[in-house]
Amino acid sequence: MAQPKITLYVDTVSPFGYIGYYLLRNDPVFSNCDITYIPIFLGGLMKMCNNATPISIKNKGTWIGKERTRWAHYFNIPMAEDYPPGFPQMTLGIMRAVCALTVLHPGKEGQGILCEVLDALFKSSWVERRKTNEKEVLEEVLGGVLGREEAGKVLAIAGKEGKEVLNKNTDHAFQNGGFGLPYFVATNSEGQTECFWGVDHIAQVTQHLGLEKPKTGGWKAVL
Repeated sequence: MAQPKITLYVDTVSPFGYIGYYLLRNDPVFSNCDITYIPIFLGGLMKMCNNATPISIKNKGTWIGKERTRWAHYFNIPMAEDYPPGFPQMTLGIMRAVCALTVLHPGKEGQGILCEVLDALFKSSWVERRKTNEKEVLEEVLGGVLGREEAGKVLAIAGKEGKEVLNKNTDHAFQNGGFGLPYFVATNSEGQTECFWGVDHIAQVTQHLGLEKPKTGGWKAVL
């Protein structure tokens, strides 16, 4: 029987994208899944879809602030009570650097390194509330994971190779029907593929993949 597969598009600007990423990375429910993380630029994807920034919609910004901490609490995910300074931060430079990393470290081995960097960036932004879009902070976070020399190599090609990969990945998300994050593309053991959007649809992801949904913690809050 084929291994269940999930593709998750990521951009560190999204609190719900962070929650979806954290669940796939840490919840035992997904431990037997073949997961691929694809960095995109959410702002570019939303522009393709003529989608308004959620925080710009009246009342929705307040709702997002409450909803993100609610879901984080349900699933015991580290999340600061306040937004990162300047939210929503411009993550174009961050995501170009992340894509540059995938150029230097491609394939399955590269996915492991990618996840270490995403772990650090998400933590810096959503737990420590650091301005990861600032060059000095980004360099520090990358250097803490990769070492200063390797981080320098990543940043050196971010403006060209990283940009090209980011554009390609963002278009890939759009062609797959994406319009926001988290956006999951899930293929079950029978080869059937479905797409799901939002943390509140995570149980539908498990159902499609034939995974057993726990009856404890945040899983009690999802259908």
